[in-house]
Amino acid sequence: CGGTKQSPINVDTAQAIFCPDLRPIQLSGYSLPANKLLKLKNNGHTVVLELPESLALTGGYAQQYRAAQLHLHWGSPLGPGSEHTVNGRRFAAEIHVVHYNTKYDSFAEAMVEPDGLAVLGAFLEVGHGENQYYHEILKHLHKIPEVGQETFVPGFNIAGLLPANLKFYFHYNGSLTTPPCYQTVKWTIFNQTMLLSHHQMSVLVSSLRGDDSKFLQNNYRSVQNLHGRRVLASFQTT
Repeated sequence: CGGTKQSPINVDTAQAIFCPDLRPIQLSGYSLPANKLLKLKNNGHTVVLELPESLALTGGYAQQYRAAQLHLHWGSPLGPGSEHTVNGRRFAAEIHVVHYNTKYDSFAEAMVEPDGLAVLGAFLEVGHGENQYYHEILKHLHKIPEVGQETFVPGFNIAGLLPANLKFYFHYNGSLTTPPCYQTVKWTIFNQTMLLSHHQMSVLVSSLRGDDSKFLQNNYRSVQNLHGRRVLASFQTT
């Protein structure tokens, strides 16, 4: 996982370049009916929710991308676990919604191409009250405690897992944060955080086990060097 365009990174808001050309991200097909069953899996590194290809990014990127899956990164009861940081601050957790360029036939084909992948990232923090959208995932974690276990969850509005405001974000070119770390990801990191209850966050960090049968915790990669990359912002960060 060497290379000069690795992820995650620390977003230094003072260094981010305001780019008025960055349009609001637009989601299409994200609201799924309950009779559409989605596979939820403990893969030993994280929890993955497989997404149907009917979910797409139709705005904010120059090309069209369709969804493949989403997953989460988190810390432990002792500390936060987002992958990206902002001005050196790590958030409690982070969601990644992974998409691939529609000009390729599959995720596997796209992931090795320079313009192959687009990932939407958002930070999670503890706030007041249950988050109804995250509840649709978290309430099933007790069924998949061990590596390789999977279950099916009813469809819901996946857009609810992301901020309501998709206008404000940071954008940079980076990589997958797990091996093989292909440097093929156009990252969007939203500025607005998502709030989960204290109980929901504890369910997230203390439900799954990894390969060593210990709790799956602190499943984030350390911040990588920018190597001169530019981080763009869709808004004035000053």
